[in-house]
Amino acid sequence: MSSPLMPKATAVWLIDKTSLTFEQVADFVGMHPLEVQAIADGEVAQGIVGYDPVANGQLTREEIAACEADSNRRLNLLPTAIPLPKKRGKGARYIPVSKRTDRPDGIAFLLRNHPELTDSQIEKLLATTKETITKVRDRTHINTANIKPRDPVILGLCTQSELNAAVAAAGERGSGVPPVNMPSVAEDDAA
Repeated sequence: MSSPLMPKATAVWLIDKTSLTFEQVADFVGMHPLEVQAIADGEVAQGIVGYDPVANGQLTREEIAACEADSNRRLNLLPTAIPLPKKRGKGARYIPVSKRTDRPDGIAFLLRNHPELTDSQIEKLLATTKETITKVRDRTHINTANIKPRDPVILGLCTQSELNAAVAAAGERGSGVPPVNMPSVAEDDAA
C-alpha cells in the first residue's frame, strides 16, 4: 500500500481533527504508533502544519467516520487521478576520462576469466563498444602491448554486484561458449 502525501503533516491533521486511534493513524501514514503518540503529546512535529487528506482527495469523510466507529478498521488511501511518472532509463553510463584508458585492461580480464560473458554483457558492464572488445580479443588494439588483464571492479569500471549479476545471468543461460585462447600475462612477459 502506498503512503499519503506528506505523511507526518497528514498524521498531525488526523490527530488534531479526528478521534482515530494511534494505530490507525500510524498504519495509514506508515509511521510507528509511538511516533504518532509523540506527535499527539506535542513532543514531535511541533512546527508542522497539518495537511488535510480529505481536501486533497486522499481520504473521504465517510472513510474517517467508519474508522472512528470501528477501531479495528484501517484507513484506505483513495486511488489518485494523477498519472504516475514514467520511469526513465538510465541512459549511457559515464566513465571519467582518467578511467577510459583502463577499459581494455578490464575487457582483457573479463575475456580471460569469464569467457561465458557475451560481448553485449561486457559492453553494458564496462560501457564500451563491440569494436573495442573485438580488438582486445584479436590483439589488434592500438595499445595491445600495454594491456594487462586487471579486475574491472578494482579499476572502478563496474561494481562487484554488477559483475556477479552478469556472471550469474550468463551461467543461467548456459551458453556453452568455449574459453577464449588469450595468452596469459606470463606468456606476454616472456615474449
